[in-house]
Amino acid sequence: RLQARVERMEQFQKEKEELDKGCRECKRKLAECQKKMKELEVADPESGKGELEKLQAEAQQLKNEEKSWENKLEELKKKEKNMPWNVDTLSKDGFSKSVFNVKPEEKEETEEQKEKKHKTFVERYEKQIKHFGMLRRWDDSQKYLSDNPHLVCEETANYLVIWCIDLEVEEKHALMEQVAHQTIVMQFILELAKSLKVDPRACFRQFFTKIKTADQQYMEGFNDELEAFKERVRGRAKVRIEKAMKEYEEEERQKRLGPGGLDPVEVYESLPPELQKCFDVKDVQMLQDTISKMDPT
Repeated sequence: RLQARVERMEQFQKEKEELDKGCRECKRKLAECQKKMKELEVADPESGKGELEKLQAEAQQLKNEEKSWENKLEELKKKEKNMPWNVDTLSKDGFSKSVFNVKPEEKEETEEQKEKKHKTFVERYEKQIKHFGMLRRWDDSQKYLSDNPHLVCEETANYLVIWCIDLEVEEKHALMEQVAHQTIVMQFILELAKSLKVDPRACFRQFFTKIKTADQQYMEGFNDELEAFKERVRGRAKVRIEKAMKEYEEEERQKRLGPGGLDPVEVYESLPPELQKCFDVKDVQMLQDTISKMDPT
């Protein structure tokens, strides 16, 4: 009977670990998808509309999967609750989830509320966010967040993303790469908090512990995400520059418009070469002579 009970418990534990792993992976993919959506919306919603719609569909599918995983975990919890108590069950942790620092369920904020919250936060802490973005060493980053735990939040991550794009547009490439590193640090902390369902301020030390122990798989994941993020920043910056150039060219064209809304440059380029030459040398008589020799039509 003891052997049978031990086998049942081992099977139960294995099932629990697999469900927990699947749920965490689904949350990680969802967080990554939402992050890409946010970057697209910040950079240029119009040009990335098709990609944004694709990401929205993917996010919805991942949300459904996440709900399915959570339902299975909930059923397993109930099953564990109803298991008979014995020396084996009492000596195991069950679901390792602290009742402290658990992040409460939050009501979905409107876009207007998010924007107002972000603006207020940046106005208050912009100098501190920029200081964090310039740090290089793991220990320095950890200490600064320990001294300023209010920075461990979505608002800081959002600001750093926008700052990275601004720096790339300004062609400050080295500085962009530095700030990008700190952006991924903050995003990894936020994703860790989501997977653990705790306040980010309660788990950022766990991130630094893991990254400083040089966990190869974790470091590879971090570096891969950093390189992918820098590429996305370069792409968004390029789109923003192209958009700005188009707007500038259109403004210049509007300034040039003459009678009837014609653009002198476009009119000049549409003329035959012999007429263009007359305008180049600014010779009225030459222009009249050239026109008199041409077919009236």
